[in-house]
Amino acid sequence: MSRRYSLQGWASPATTRTRVFALGRDVFLRDASTTRWKRGTKGFVSMDRPARARPHVFLLSLAFLGFISLGLPDAVTGVAWPSVRDTFGLRQGAVGLVLVISGLGYLLSSFFAGRLTHAVGLGLLLAVSTGLVAAAMYGFAFSPVWGAFILSGWVHGLGSGAIDSGLNGYAAHHMPTRHLIWLHACYCFGALIGPILMSSFLSSGRPYSAGYSAVGGTMLVMAILFLMTYRSWGETSPAASPHLPVGAGVALRSSTVWLQMSIFFLYTGLEVTFSQWTYTVLTESRHVGARTAGLAVGVYWGCLGAGRVLSGFIADRVGVDRLLRYCFLGALTGAMLLASGVSGEAAFLGVALAGLGLAPAFPCLMSRTPRRLGPQVSAHAIGFQVGAAMIGAAAVPGVLGVMAGRAGLEAVPVGAAVLLGTLTFLHERLIRLPDVGLATE
Repeated sequence: MSRRYSLQGWASPATTRTRVFALGRDVFLRDASTTRWKRGTKGFVSMDRPARARPHVFLLSLAFLGFISLGLPDAVTGVAWPSVRDTFGLRQGAVGLVLVISGLGYLLSSFFAGRLTHAVGLGLLLAVSTGLVAAAMYGFAFSPVWGAFILSGWVHGLGSGAIDSGLNGYAAHHMPTRHLIWLHACYCFGALIGPILMSSFLSSGRPYSAGYSAVGGTMLVMAILFLMTYRSWGETSPAASPHLPVGAGVALRSSTVWLQMSIFFLYTGLEVTFSQWTYTVLTESRHVGARTAGLAVGVYWGCLGAGRVLSGFIADRVGVDRLLRYCFLGALTGAMLLASGVSGEAAFLGVALAGLGLAPAFPCLMSRTPRRLGPQVSAHAIGFQVGAAMIGAAAVPGVLGVMAGRAGLEAVPVGAAVLLGTLTFLHERLIRLPDVGLATE
């Protein structure tokens, strides 16, 4: 006979995804994150894990579309750049200025995303930010001078940073871990579609402005959808939140916030490092053929995407902390294999392990943030983490590149292995800290 128990201050077991069984006068609960059983009393039980209000299926679908659209513009400029360069009569390295300006805008908006969300509500922030990205795409398409193109990059960064932080924050507070993981898989899908879309326009003889306009039109549709549903996202606005928001300065005084920012910094930097440097190391240092080295990079990205899809099915069962422990150890094994100087099949195994091991890290770490820090602090911390990830994506492969220039290309895989060991250590330290989410409820 099935029995129902009321959970004081919490939602039903089905909502919290916590398993419950009764033994005598006691109730035992298994927390899906830690896989440890908690003991309570029939009638009323307490839990460490706050309930997550499930979003409406339409909002869930819109969030998935939002992550696809977030990935669409990110890799488009790389394909369009030769045409853009020739149009404005620029040098090859001028693309770096666009990336830097866009990155600064991204960093600025992601760091202030928590404050903006509390000020205007998440729905309106998503609508305005997506509109900014749409405007930036049209700016890229029709800029009459190089300065206007650079300004469009700044606008693109401002919009993307707020969208990324806002959607990550919403998903971390309102969705199970598997959905957050699959959201990031959707980002990879969008990043795959964007270059294909742009290259299809260019290969058919149409100007790069047509590709940017197509992406801009897609973003404009998303902005309209966010605007039409902005009240439905209002749970994260001040009026609907039962938690009094804290200032960004309070969040930055938390040592746990800085520890998580360090982890995001290293993780994203390593993810980009394996993507950016694997081909060069294999071809120029280990004399692997260009086609084989390119296939190795493809294997890395394939494992990264497949790992995110697969880990979504097991994250809630295994537990996020345990899953990340195993994944980081697997990635470290792959990095050490690459650092040993192997080539051929062994190199493929190394990059595959690195891709699979790093795959669930970003969404899993993000999903644990509200419980680890509490809802007030996490509203700011998620934006800080996205900003730290942005800095790491530029700094880590850049620093390893400087090392390669001085000590040779083999310094890159060795440095990556050392940094992955540091990342694993920091994560072990993080999971030993007590969660403060209960104290803030």
